[in-house]
Amino acid sequence: MIYDVVIAGAGPVGLLLACELGLTGASVVVLEKNESPDTPLKSGWMGARGLNFPSTEAFYRRGLLDKLKAASIGWTGGERPGIQFTGEKVAAPPPSAPRFAGHFAGIMLDASKVDFSSQKWIIPGPSVGGGMVSLAALEHLLAERAGELGVDLRFGQEVTDFTESANGIMVRTAEGQFEARWLAGCDGGRSTVRKLAGFEFDGTEPELTGYMAIVEFEDVDRLAPGFNLTPYGMYTHGPAPGRIGVVDFDGGRFDRTSEITLDNLQAMLRHVSGTKVTLKSVQVATSYTDRARQTKTYRKGRVVLAGDAAHVHSPFGGQGMNAGLGDAMNLGWKLAAVIHGWAPDGLLDTYTAERHPIGEWVLNWTRAQVAVIRPDPHARAIAAVMRDLIATRDGTSYFIEKISGISMHYDLGGEHPLAGHSAPDFELENGCRLGDLLHDSRGLLLDFTSSKVLAALCDGLQDRLRYVASRAKDEKQLSALLVRPDGFVAWAAEAEPDAAVAERSVQRWFGC
Repeated sequence: MIYDVVIAGAGPVGLLLACELGLTGASVVVLEKNESPDTPLKSGWMGARGLNFPSTEAFYRRGLLDKLKAASIGWTGGERPGIQFTGEKVAAPPPSAPRFAGHFAGIMLDASKVDFSSQKWIIPGPSVGGGMVSLAALEHLLAERAGELGVDLRFGQEVTDFTESANGIMVRTAEGQFEARWLAGCDGGRSTVRKLAGFEFDGTEPELTGYMAIVEFEDVDRLAPGFNLTPYGMYTHGPAPGRIGVVDFDGGRFDRTSEITLDNLQAMLRHVSGTKVTLKSVQVATSYTDRARQTKTYRKGRVVLAGDAAHVHSPFGGQGMNAGLGDAMNLGWKLAAVIHGWAPDGLLDTYTAERHPIGEWVLNWTRAQVAVIRPDPHARAIAAVMRDLIATRDGTSYFIEKISGISMHYDLGGEHPLAGHSAPDFELENGCRLGDLLHDSRGLLLDFTSSKVLAALCDGLQDRLRYVASRAKDEKQLSALLVRPDGFVAWAAEAEPDAAVAERSVQRWFGC
């Protein structure tokens, strides 16, 4: 069998990409080097990751939001519930307490200080909210969906080599070979696909080693809860019992292939915290560095990269998985358009053009936090300034706007301020919402004026573009908008739509 796409890596990024391709009818095989998807590093609070606004919207727009909420560790959507974890409830803070909404370099962001009144195009709906989900739960959800879409998922199959020709790629593993038209490397920061393909991977070297672990304490009261900057680095404690993190500025010298022992972790925790805290046991532990690198392009010939294979950095700020999911959403429909033969010229090139700046921002965002955390007087002075800034409403709003992804956009050109931004989740007259109309990964031309000229633009394109004429709540003076399959606005108009401009946008993104 000749597959349309071989995907290396069955993490969240590879699985979401597989779902996006499978949704269009493309044939996909996912090759994962591990024998089993289950590992303690991915489960519970050890594997917990926060989902930002674009990631939540992605699941909502594919009809997976309810399953995502059910799989989450904790979810907020206006209410403030406690967080469930293995049968225990981590108590919600009292109403008078600051509402944790993330952090910057260990400096807490208080959601009660946020003012998003300037965000004209955010409409309250099902995807407004967020939460934490374990990697294990997320991968299970996506693997189940991929199976429903006919994706071939194979474990214990590590990509060892590939040969590219003008018409396709032959991918090899120790167990056999797989012929395909495209190869997608979603195989993590040490990506074999990236190395074999010869992608340039430039960046900065590490200054620190970070540790994350679930432990049992002899004397837990010695550690303060939350994020704690110290003269030697930073440590975190909570929110779940026994969950700790340690940041040691050792130049990244720790050998990450070696075992993290109780004695080693205890010594690091004592050094950074300045306490004599004692550990009884270590249930699970892992390490990371702040090495920050990015490929110059996300595509070479018939090989594309997504997620950590294209960009690596420290986990500060929780942007890594979200950036990878954004890569998959941006790439999936474009690669499918090429596979199915309707992609306009240069469509796949827009993947790098749009996602590379996002990856570059993430690298710099994490580097900035390292600069604040450094255990030196200059960094402490910067941290003091940052605290003063974050204590203001405008400061908190800025930081949460950035880490939530609400302000993320692509430079697509066009005169309307909505172009390149996530589409507002309009509620139509029949009660259907815009997000509901994107479940099948087709684009959407939403016409609030029922223009026959706009309707005609979709003739012959029904396999990739849906036309809907309807009034909606909160139209905000819009007359029409063109939404790509990933949910981003390609074109929007107020008053009388310019049919010629609309036609050029349809041709640019959906062919003719």
